[in-house]
Amino acid sequence: MKISSAKFIKGMVGPDPLMKDGKPQVAIIGRSNSGKSSLINSLVGVEGLARTSAYPGLTRELNLFLINKSFYLVDLPGYGFAKGSMEDKEKIHSLIGGYLFESGYVQKRVVLVIDSAIGMTESDLEMLGELTREKKHVVIVANKIDKIKKSDYARQMRLIQDQAQGNKVIPYSSFTRIGQPQLSDELFSQD
Repeated sequence: MKISSAKFIKGMVGPDPLMKDGKPQVAIIGRSNSGKSSLINSLVGVEGLARTSAYPGLTRELNLFLINKSFYLVDLPGYGFAKGSMEDKEKIHSLIGGYLFESGYVQKRVVLVIDSAIGMTESDLEMLGELTREKKHVVIVANKIDKIKKSDYARQMRLIQDQAQGNKVIPYSSFTRIGQPQLSDELFSQD
């Protein structure tokens, strides 16, 4: 599907009546340095729509974007960041869990963004396990594939696929836009 418009709507720190307006929701989640913001910008074709930073863990709210005036893209805070107090980490964990598992909101897809060069970390596998237990429709994006040496690519992708628990894996590069059409079709088609 071609993305013709993408607009930041608001940042939220809890339930919001806007989320009950019937538009499909696609959630984006991943570790703090997995490249979620760059992925969002390249996916929708709007540079700087989602703010990127050299410092992981700066997103502290649910960032809501309206895509083609018909879908919500919900950028969740990154999990597993090293900096910040225990209280900050607990707030982020509560915000993520509240939206995904307790709010009653239905996500059309949940995109789990991983750094393909690193592979799935323990925290990625924990998140995938939670999403699977809650029967979420998960798509795993193996981001930053342009950072993998060509000689390591096939082995690394096999490893990620083996850990994906049967979920679809889409190799992706925000820099080269490899995987962008496939991910767009997967997330925003009218199925």
